[in-house]
Amino acid sequence: MPTVAPLDIEGHVVTAAFLGDIPVFAAASGSIHRLDGGEKVTEAHEGGLLACVKDSADQTLITGGEDGRVLRIGHDGSVTELAHVPRKWISVVAAGPQGAIAYAVGKAGYVRLADGTVREFTEERTIEGLGFAPKGLRVAAARYNGVTLHWIGTTGAPVDLEWKGAHTGVTFSPDGRFVVTTMQENALHGWKLDSKSAETRHMRMTGYPAKVKSLSWSAKGKWLASSGAPAAIVWPFSGKEGPMGKTPLELGTRANIMVTQVAFHPAEEVLAIGYIDGMILAVRIADGKEALLRRPGKGAITSIGWSASGKLLAYASDAGDCGVIDISA
Repeated sequence: MPTVAPLDIEGHVVTAAFLGDIPVFAAASGSIHRLDGGEKVTEAHEGGLLACVKDSADQTLITGGEDGRVLRIGHDGSVTELAHVPRKWISVVAAGPQGAIAYAVGKAGYVRLADGTVREFTEERTIEGLGFAPKGLRVAAARYNGVTLHWIGTTGAPVDLEWKGAHTGVTFSPDGRFVVTTMQENALHGWKLDSKSAETRHMRMTGYPAKVKSLSWSAKGKWLASSGAPAAIVWPFSGKEGPMGKTPLELGTRANIMVTQVAFHPAEEVLAIGYIDGMILAVRIADGKEALLRRPGKGAITSIGWSASGKLLAYASDAGDCGVIDISA
């Protein structure tokens, strides 16, 4: 059985991640907790933290808060303010290539480049999610009735990808060929960007009993794992057509206990799965073999994040029940 080093934080914890070798936990209260020779706390946002993503390129966290600030948090607890929009809540942030970040306030989206240059774009509806393309500065904005792709740094016209309904989050595949959104209804929707035909462009991924709130691509982009069911639903993306006409894998099935978080191992086709009852499993794609990483605990799992080596896994729950699992033990 893997060893677990627990950490108790008061209240809901939004994100668990590794910055370099340091496990960090971002709490909804606005504080950032890190395990670096003991627990250390940085008070980052006044009023509360609303959004937090890891910037893998430089091993930092990008956060947005009720204080209208967008911050970069270092592994040493350092805080750099990247943007400040007074009297507005920042609930949408994204990290991109070459030090770029994006954030949104209502219908306005902003991309801040590493040199401090800020580009603004607007949508007709509120921006619910942002995601960067893996190469080149293209950003996708999820909104009501679809997604808009914006070129950053060029004068290329935005591309509208339409599909009726509310789109709440967006991600590009690692090879940049597909865009997938989470929806307000219990579904994912995808677009094949290199398709010449509007008919073959759409990818409908439906049948979930609950909303999908967590997505994770495998290291080489062959698989997209998702929450929203009593198993991790894992769609195949290795073929030219993506998942269309194929059945997804169902990993870590439990009778009626919902999956709340999924995270692929950084190198291997192994998926960590967190559940609403606090349990965490690791499942190997090749044969479906399961390993129990953590027994049920307090609160639903709200975030799981691997270390770069893939030997450690940080986890967080909505009850502040957090910790680090050593799977090499």
